[in-house]
Amino acid sequence: MVFNSVVFLFCFLPLALLAYYLVPGRGKNVVLLVESLLFYCWTGVEYLPLIVCLIVFNYLWGLLTARTKAKLKGLLPAVAVLVNLAALVYFKYANFLIDTLNRIGNFGLASLDVGAVLPLGISYYIFKIISYEADVYTGRVEAEKDPIALAAYVLFFPQLIVGPIIKYRDMAPQLHNYKNRCNAALMERGVELFLFGLAKKVILADSIGALWTDIISTGGVGLSNVSTPLAWLGIIAYSLQLYFDFAGYSEMSNGLAALMGFDCAANFDLPYISASITEFWRRWHISLSGWFRDYIYIPLGGNRKGAVRQMLNMFLVWAATGIWHGANWNFIVWGLYYFVLLVIEKNFLLKFLKKCPLAAHIYTLFFVVLGWGIFTANQPGAPLGLLLNKLFVPQGGISPVYYLRNYGVFLVLGCVCSSVLPRWLWERISRNTAVKAVVSALLALLCIAYVVAATNTTALYANF
Repeated sequence: MVFNSVVFLFCFLPLALLAYYLVPGRGKNVVLLVESLLFYCWTGVEYLPLIVCLIVFNYLWGLLTARTKAKLKGLLPAVAVLVNLAALVYFKYANFLIDTLNRIGNFGLASLDVGAVLPLGISYYIFKIISYEADVYTGRVEAEKDPIALAAYVLFFPQLIVGPIIKYRDMAPQLHNYKNRCNAALMERGVELFLFGLAKKVILADSIGALWTDIISTGGVGLSNVSTPLAWLGIIAYSLQLYFDFAGYSEMSNGLAALMGFDCAANFDLPYISASITEFWRRWHISLSGWFRDYIYIPLGGNRKGAVRQMLNMFLVWAATGIWHGANWNFIVWGLYYFVLLVIEKNFLLKFLKKCPLAAHIYTLFFVVLGWGIFTANQPGAPLGLLLNKLFVPQGGISPVYYLRNYGVFLVLGCVCSSVLPRWLWERISRNTAVKAVVSALLALLCIAYVVAATNTTALYANF
């Protein structure tokens, strides 16, 4: 069940909010947990025992850590992290590792029967669990004594499918704030965030994404048949689709969290206005970047142990970033691609980029869009070699004219909505309550029309 589906918007969400608001005090966490379990089980209960066992294990681990003598405390987090990562590796990476070993050494290892579909949200909730372990171990928070609160954090349905990966230390105080959890200002902000996120997803992402899908899908025109201009148009469309899909879903997630009284930090901050790759990654998937910074880069020494060690730490972080996105070599290459760009910027390029903002912006967009070409190369219809050939070796083929005529309005709208203009405009609209209400109502009606007419309700980042 995704947030932009009819069943979620018109059935699950109204009933979930009604039950949540009616129950007072400590009961809200219980209701939230029950609702999250129902949400998780909507697509099946096959992997429910897995997440329940992990929650129980980490709850008991926290209690044990709180009571353990200092000499043993260093061992406990290592064991806990290994247990959680083992679950992630088994379901997400085991067959990839087996296939890689077979290709390298012809070992003839048999693939594991781990199911065709990943456990729902495993990449996200495992990282949330590890943040709990790290925060408890470092003393940032106390071990959670309330199993309901910990389970509600791990299973929190607004963040279950595509994050954001909110750290435990940021959620813990809010989970224990029973008296003032829901207030009018936060609820109003929640409605606003959810509406904007829904619009980004159903109006922009799905509409723009149809262009790229038509190029690479089995029933489409085929990447091998397109011209170089159309190949560039297609990868630009994919770049916009991925942004509005993920950013839209993240805003819907934060909107739902706000409606339930939780104030969560933004996961995107207009990344396509960036003037460097460094700035781009401060604006794109902020929660994931923050997680890797706090729980891998800094513990490894960050930039405190010399330039060589810093480069090694960056290499490990970006390799891990690529691997986190999927069990495929294109994701690893994509992560290391950004490692190389960031090293180049850090060593000499940034100072030149600051002197010419326009050139810096064009440079950033070029390499980000090219990076998405690497990112999407695991799709059957978009092999990386063919895509690069189409992009950089001028050739004829199907013209982009038809696609510009059919998708041009959405592409222009996508470019505009990637800029600061909508934010600036909304700030001025919000000064007039009546105008704000009318605009919000019209946008809501438009979103509903798109939701009802939609044939595709997937979230791209749910696959990671």
